[in-house]
Amino acid sequence: MKLGFVVNDIETESAVYTTTRLAMSATNLGHEVWIMGMGDFGYEPDGSLRARARAGGDKKYRSLERYLADVQRPETDEHIALDEFDVVMLRSDPADDDSGATWANNAGVAFGQLIASSGVLVVNDPLSLANALSKAYFQHFPEAVRPNTLISRDRARIEEFVADLGGRAVLKPLQGSGGSGVFMVNSKESPNLTQIIEAIARDGYVVAQEYLPAAKDGDVRMFVMNGEPLAVDGRIAAFRRRNTSNDLRSNMSAGGKAERVEITDEMRTLVDAVRPKLVADGMFLVGLDIVGDKLMEVNVFSPGGLGSCQELYDVDFAPAIIADLERKVNMRKHYGGQLANAALATM
Repeated sequence: MKLGFVVNDIETESAVYTTTRLAMSATNLGHEVWIMGMGDFGYEPDGSLRARARAGGDKKYRSLERYLADVQRPETDEHIALDEFDVVMLRSDPADDDSGATWANNAGVAFGQLIASSGVLVVNDPLSLANALSKAYFQHFPEAVRPNTLISRDRARIEEFVADLGGRAVLKPLQGSGGSGVFMVNSKESPNLTQIIEAIARDGYVVAQEYLPAAKDGDVRMFVMNGEPLAVDGRIAAFRRRNTSNDLRSNMSAGGKAERVEITDEMRTLVDAVRPKLVADGMFLVGLDIVGDKLMEVNVFSPGGLGSCQELYDVDFAPAIIADLERKVNMRKHYGGQLANAALATM
């Protein structure tokens, strides 16, 4: 299987990233693996698609650091035809390009759509990813599993909504991820609600959500593949991210600590509720962020934390993901172009 991973920039990748773990696992399984950045694509005058990409060595790796060092060597750089790939996995993080390269997110999704139209399986489905660039995508999931939410730029309306919630709420920008720009406000204690709203609204819409008391225990990141919890040997790829400070955010990028977690019936019910949309949208691999019995976010671009799962449970989940992609490629060989990209992505 010829497999490509699209990242923000090859030079800024880290050995701890889930993408590096997936790419090394695929390499060790004998697949041909290439990594390319968001700015490495090219649409040629003859309609063909090419990209500058890099690959590791033709060997098995035990070290993520060694694998990435081999990939990042400039001499491995080649121009390759994208229609020769079996699978291209879009793994860029939109938050990384919010300030420095705002063009990259739309470009990555657009090229993903072109690659899919050439007969290559692209996951997650790029047509759906185009809609998911905004947090408004989250509002299409069942209301029963979402916290009470308002999206607005009207300061008075937001203040009214916060008051209706008892004065306590979480405010964040509609665009962005990784816990950037997230505030917990309490009108009884914080006189700065107006200033916070205005600061977020300068860059777009404000998302105001009810504060969930269970958030004091952090949140749970659960990997979901093909609409089902990712499981290997009976162990589900999930962990609790707990704050290590007074910071509201429990994201690992914001200093959260990973802990073992037992999957509850409420979590399983939540997955059951969101499964139909994830499957219909061709969301092959996502990360659900759960607080109590509520879904806080669906990371459909580059869910991370597989390394934490492996360390906590001594289970390597990456080979199961690669094996499922191989299964889909074999399925396409039988059906040819009869299966749409979104359908094959979660089949």
